[in-house]
Amino acid sequence: MDDEEQALTSYALNLRFSGITNTMLCADSRAVPGLLASRTFSLVMLDLSMPHTTGEEILAHMRARGLDVPAIVITGHNEVETAVRCMQAGALDYLVKPVDRARLLAAVTQALAGRPAPGPAVTAQPAAPPADSGGELLTRNPAMRAVQAQLVAVARSREPALVVGETGVGKELAARGIHAAAGLVAGLGTRVARPFIGCNVAGLDDVMLSDTLFGHKKGAYTGAQGGRAGLMEEAGDGTLFLDEIGDLSLSSQLKLLRCIQEREYYPLGADAPRPMECRLVAATNKTVAELLDPAVFRRDLFFRLRTHLIEIPPLRDRLEDLSLLVPLFLEEAARQTRMPAPAIPRELYPLLEGYPFPGNVRELKSMLFHACTLHQGSGPLDLAPLKGWMDSVRQGLEHAAPPPSPAASAPAAPAPLPAREALPTLRQAEARVAEDVILQALKEAGGNQSKAAKLLGISRQALHKRLKGLGGVTPGQHVNPGQHVNQG
Repeated sequence: MDDEEQALTSYALNLRFSGITNTMLCADSRAVPGLLASRTFSLVMLDLSMPHTTGEEILAHMRARGLDVPAIVITGHNEVETAVRCMQAGALDYLVKPVDRARLLAAVTQALAGRPAPGPAVTAQPAAPPADSGGELLTRNPAMRAVQAQLVAVARSREPALVVGETGVGKELAARGIHAAAGLVAGLGTRVARPFIGCNVAGLDDVMLSDTLFGHKKGAYTGAQGGRAGLMEEAGDGTLFLDEIGDLSLSSQLKLLRCIQEREYYPLGADAPRPMECRLVAATNKTVAELLDPAVFRRDLFFRLRTHLIEIPPLRDRLEDLSLLVPLFLEEAARQTRMPAPAIPRELYPLLEGYPFPGNVRELKSMLFHACTLHQGSGPLDLAPLKGWMDSVRQGLEHAAPPPSPAASAPAAPAPLPAREALPTLRQAEARVAEDVILQALKEAGGNQSKAAKLLGISRQALHKRLKGLGGVTPGQHVNPGQHVNQG
């Protein structure tokens, strides 16, 4: 309980990232008596200085009603005497603002030790952290703690975010962390029913990307028998997560850039734009240096996305987190296999610390699930499957193609020009380029000639004239995005 919403969100997210997910937030002290009467809690944290009803008064109310619930009071620097008085009245501990994360977790952990979990009157949360709780982002690593704090901060903004990191570090988990934090910001602890929509955009061509993200109207192209909503519409005011954005074509990147800049998009075949209401989180396993290569990624899109740039370190740079992640994954594997979780042998951590984890946290989880599935009996976890896994990966890495030598990586000499008679005339070359540009504009406009003309910077009449010159496209005809006009 705290009248400062920012403080409430910070407390909840710090607890959530530490695996404590069953929380309720309250910013209005007048609602507290009703909540205490209607629900069961294992712990109450309350700020002393709240309007309407102070924390000290709430503590007295709890004592008068005989509520046997441990309480932690939160105080400012000038209220320590009041906090001590509250402890004399039954409070278990007190925290001084600004609350240190480690101190918060220590106080909450100690207070919850030996307390039964609250009944179903609170929420229907499962015992294990949900997928978007950041359970796999548990960390002791300073760099990862900075990432966690960044996720909370980014959740307050509607600007796009870009998550960068190697394969398997948990980029989607980070995106879900932003989404979960945004729900807490908006709903003060109650789960706001906002969708999280994920899409791997690698391999999508321009037309498929437009159709997937923006949707289409009936008759937008050949075979479009009915309209279909795109993922942006399905995401609503939730979160749209685009994975592997670094593999998009440059032309698809341009479409996305326009959508982000204008906060609107055109479904294929539509005459009117639709507003982009969702939060956009993109991810890639390419490095920032690779994204700054104009042959790979548009710089204008990169700088638009990097408003919130989140770089997740690889697992090999945060090995201190193994002692948090290993028990988590073994317990999860045991639940799925309906077997008791095996004991962790003391040789396991040195074995893992000597492995490079090219697949990062995802690989750690997979290899532990593999070992847990093969485990027999009730003894410690058998390390043989893990050693076999590691040997196999190491051999694969050793036999992978070596990095190119400086001579081999030098730019290849330009190919000789073809013979003069093979070259098109300048007029022919200009016509071919014009055809490609016009068809690309028609694709981006969903076949709408007025929009295509606007994209090309010419009048609709001028576009009409050029289309007649190309042949195969008549005024008012919607173009199949995959169509190519033959010149004959």
